[in-house]
Amino acid sequence: MILIGQYDSPFVRRVAIALRLYELPFEHRPWSTFGDGDKIAAYNPLRRVPTLVLASGEVLMESTAILDYLDEWVGPGKAMITARGPERRHVLRICALAMGLGDKAVSLLYERVLRKKPSKIWVERCHAQIGSVLDVLEKERAAVITPFWFGQHIGHADVAAACVLRFTAEAHPQLFDRARYPALSAHAAACEALLPFQEIVQPLSPPKA
Repeated sequence: MILIGQYDSPFVRRVAIALRLYELPFEHRPWSTFGDGDKIAAYNPLRRVPTLVLASGEVLMESTAILDYLDEWVGPGKAMITARGPERRHVLRICALAMGLGDKAVSLLYERVLRKKPSKIWVERCHAQIGSVLDVLEKERAAVITPFWFGQHIGHADVAAACVLRFTAEAHPQLFDRARYPALSAHAAACEALLPFQEIVQPLSPPKA
């Protein structure tokens, strides 16, 4: 398998950490959506990451779809999400909130570095969305007493939240006040202390206009 994308993307990092936790070997091509767009287009016409190229030549796009494939591959006994029922939907909800937060954090970064005069309305909207999601995730994580979000073992919700929190803290430190979000801060720190998180990491490199 070939994973395309840089690890400063929370979406790419999420997939790479899952691959490592699943002990699935892969080749990493750290291509940038800006500097290497034409290379990515050969596999993904959207020029977006993560893009996963299977040994068969089949190409998977978007982190959620890629993880769904990996979960199927490793089987229900090893998958980092339950196969069905309310808990699965709850995990997917947390992941959706985290990925939505990540999407807004990325959009806000692009707005800042790619536009000479950022849109005040758009910036305020992104700030409100990010703040609202952080508040919800903080409340939900604070209510959990187990080491990980859904029990004793790490799952997709844990990885998604940790990856997005790191990106947000690096890109917009003023929006992620660790004192305001102690449960999320502790969660992120616990995940980042794990070996796969330490091995799969890249300092944020904002795109240049």
